[in-house]
Amino acid sequence: MTRFFKTALTVLTVTAAPLAFGSVANAQVSGIATANPTVAIAKTKAFSAAYSQIGTQYKSYFDQIDARNKTLNGLRAQLDTNNDKQLTQEELDAAVKAKNPVLQTIQTEENEIQKLQTPAIKAQMFAVEGIFSEYGNAQQKVVADKKISVILDPEVFLYAPSQIDVTDAITAALDARIPTVSTTPGADWQPQRNTVALHQQLQQLLVASARNQAAQAQQQQPPAAQPASR
Repeated sequence: MTRFFKTALTVLTVTAAPLAFGSVANAQVSGIATANPTVAIAKTKAFSAAYSQIGTQYKSYFDQIDARNKTLNGLRAQLDTNNDKQLTQEELDAAVKAKNPVLQTIQTEENEIQKLQTPAIKAQMFAVEGIFSEYGNAQQKVVADKKISVILDPEVFLYAPSQIDVTDAITAALDARIPTVSTTPGADWQPQRNTVALHQQLQQLLVASARNQAAQAQQQQPPAAQPASR
């Protein structure tokens, strides 16, 4: 569970930037088409606005989490007996066997981080569930407009021309149906099981997108000037 929350925190800090996914022209499609629901939702205006709003609303929480993560890093370093900056399972097992009190302090810090992250993650899931509630209607509009008989996952195909991908068309239909979404769940609201799974997929997608953008930015940087030889 802790690993999941850490992933969610990372995502909240990167969603202000546009997703680094290619766009497919909305060509006329007839018969079989492909679509990626996760990407379609991630590219909606409602999703981007909701995550940006959550990032601002819970900024003070994230600042506290950053401080606690720094404390955690210091605590974990105390268990890194060979000082290679990697905490291995063997080192953890040794700490457990020795009943190292640092382990309890680490658990306490992780519990506090989880408490701080929970409200933001719940708000994210509420927004995702709101968008997903319109996905079926948006998809049906695209099916009718483009006279589609079957929509399959892109991974099903060994080869398919880009023109049959209707992901962007579904995103456009979602934007039209639900341009904004609430990020304030009721006190008793709990996410549906498919919402939790979709949220995890979105987090992974956004992290991957952020890494791609960072890698591209690094590649575009000019090489450092070499000192003149004498």
